[in-house]
Amino acid sequence: MLTVDFSRFPLAPGDRVLDLGCGGGRHAFECYRRGAQVIALDRNAEEIAEVRKWFAAMEEAGEAPAGASATAMEGDALALPFEDDSFDRIIISEVMEHIPDDKGVLAEMVRVLKPGGLIAVTVPRWLPEKICWALSDEYHEVEGGHIRIYRGDELLERMRGAGLKPYGTHHAHGLHSPYWWLKCAFGVDNDQALPVKLYHKLLVWDIVKRPMATRLAEAALDPLIGKSFVAYATKPHLPAAAAAVDASAAENRA
Repeated sequence: MLTVDFSRFPLAPGDRVLDLGCGGGRHAFECYRRGAQVIALDRNAEEIAEVRKWFAAMEEAGEAPAGASATAMEGDALALPFEDDSFDRIIISEVMEHIPDDKGVLAEMVRVLKPGGLIAVTVPRWLPEKICWALSDEYHEVEGGHIRIYRGDELLERMRGAGLKPYGTHHAHGLHSPYWWLKCAFGVDNDQALPVKLYHKLLVWDIVKRPMATRLAEAALDPLIGKSFVAYATKPHLPAAAAAVDASAAENRA
């Protein structure tokens, strides 16, 4: 289940891609299938171990083209272990709402993204998330849980403030918002409530079979109640004069 739309976030074989806060690895796997050189990074050691296993299984099954590579590693989003200007693409999906210093994360991503490179940021959308918070404290008041709700224009403004140039937005997963409202209403950990079980079966059927009926329904629902807000941006090339100043400053620091 991808949140990033790769028709709006194009990858070329050999592109170096960072999936920051990769979680279970869904976007990293897709980038690997498309021939990228992928680094999936997360602070959760158990998830990284699982992603590493799936990368190995994909390689053994021949799911990635020749020249593609995939690495899973633990790391801190506020202190990325990479050199400046080292990635062509960066994805950070459903992560920034968890991190107190989201401006610091944006600054680190801009640092390691090449000029002209692209970034995709996804966060829970304001309205569906606001309903979840209203229905359940348990949904967000947990260790490592959501600490803020973004409005779309607020996220875009923060991205611009970090030096990025947004070029597109959309909403995703309109079918998933009602599922989380049910979860919040019946108890976040209560998977046995009948409405929750039935809706979960619907979502699994949709993900596995991709029937036209649910595809059309989600396309209609995404603008209204899409669970995620997705923003795409590029890191502009520095004007020649600014680049010269930056280079001179770097020499002076050395």
